[in-house]
Amino acid sequence: LGLVSGQPMPKQGNVSEGIMEHPVQKGKMVTNRKGKPSSTDYEVLEEFGLYSLVKMQIHTGRTHQIRVHMKFLGHPIAVDEFYGSAEPVLLSTIKKKFKLGKHTEEERPLLNRLALHASTLIFKDPTGKEYVIEAPLPKDMHALLTQLRKHRGKQPASE
Repeated sequence: LGLVSGQPMPKQGNVSEGIMEHPVQKGKMVTNRKGKPSSTDYEVLEEFGLYSLVKMQIHTGRTHQIRVHMKFLGHPIAVDEFYGSAEPVLLSTIKKKFKLGKHTEEERPLLNRLALHASTLIFKDPTGKEYVIEAPLPKDMHALLTQLRKHRGKQPASE
């Protein structure tokens, strides 16, 4: 699961773009027809205006695959310093009449890390037995989604 910038269209689909290392920036990956084949299915689960909650299923395991494919779609993962914007998600960007508390000098981010979570892992052991492992959303992402749902469609006019 990931929180991406904007609202992907169509709401679900597949990205099958080759991925290779960036020719200049070490450690960064790019889509390129000469890259290794890679495939990611995606489905928008919820929209919040500035962000969308997206379920992604990878069929290959390329380095940074989800991040690179979401950037390719024009909707990078929120708080992705490599492929999007490192700007943290602030309540002031999603709440219309946001005001800092009297004794607060600066706003604390709702999320200041990559908004990506491996919620389900499915694999088979050598005998063919299938295992499904699920992990709940981390507290910070859960809190952010709660705020996004609460203020859906009430974003400040400047956005």
